[in-house]
Amino acid sequence: MDSHERMVVKLLVVWVLVNIWVMRGLSATDGLSTKPNPPWPGKACNESRLQWEVEICGEEFKQDMAHINPQHWCNLTHFMSEYHLFTLCTETKSHTVHCYWPNPLVESYIILVHKHFFSNCTMEHVVWVDPPDNTLTILIFIPIFLTMAMITLVVWCSKKSDILD
Repeated sequence: MDSHERMVVKLLVVWVLVNIWVMRGLSATDGLSTKPNPPWPGKACNESRLQWEVEICGEEFKQDMAHINPQHWCNLTHFMSEYHLFTLCTETKSHTVHCYWPNPLVESYIILVHKHFFSNCTMEHVVWVDPPDNTLTILIFIPIFLTMAMITLVVWCSKKSDILD
């Protein structure tokens, strides 16, 4: 298997796992409450410790991103596993200090990380170019000929059925 095929297989596996994870989170037994529920009712969220724990996750993410060429920071395929570990770390740390995830404190930290690493990732405008004339001619004439062939076939079949009657 070459590297391209391996990458496609990895992306397929990640896609399946994410879909399973999302569908598990959309279980009908969870109810439709819009209020976030803390993972441990009755225990208070320790936000100061959460801030410290999330910063540890951020430092690990920064160390992981240091191994990736900054030119590839805008291409998710180059740092997908590092970003997954970062979000998993923030979620785990949130639950460790009895906080729900995501919460405003974690979200603000994630936004800071995005501003630091991904602020220069703008979408390039795609410049649409007309296909070559030969290709355009073929794309125009194929439906025309198919339409004419279908009309001819319908007329021929209707005449043939008139002769048989």
